[in-house]
Amino acid sequence: MTVAEYNRSVDAHADALFRFLLAALRRQDMAEDLVQDAYERLWVRHEEVSYEKVKTYLFTTAYHAMIDRLRKERRMVSMEETTTERSEEMVSPDLNDILHEALEKLPPDQKVVVLLRDYEGYSYREIGEITGQSEAQVKINIFRGRKFLKNYIGSLEAVI
Repeated sequence: MTVAEYNRSVDAHADALFRFLLAALRRQDMAEDLVQDAYERLWVRHEEVSYEKVKTYLFTTAYHAMIDRLRKERRMVSMEETTTERSEEMVSPDLNDILHEALEKLPPDQKVVVLLRDYEGYSYREIGEITGQSEAQVKINIFRGRKFLKNYIGSLEAVI
């Protein structure tokens, strides 16, 4: 990949990569760091990565870096569970907030594939390449994730 192609990849994919990481993490600072890390790793290997595969390389690199970072943080955090109480003043929550709350309750493997498919529009094959799952496992995780989201949002409508 040439320097010009690298610069085009920044223009073409940085925003989508950031949106994916932000939706997965809900932490802007970490999402920004991971985007920067992914592009740094791409620059180190720019001679080995073809321009046609740069999008998959970036998302795969960012995904694995995100998992590594989360595992590292989980080891650092004490095992005490904190409970949060929902405010009774909240009469009509925003659907977007409910959806993000539901996404946070999904297992990580389901959350990532749902985000890649529904937010970023990747094909099942591309998601499999990014996450290292088979295409069948990707479909199963997307189905289960969507089913959970449907049930979660549906149950909230009954409560509200």
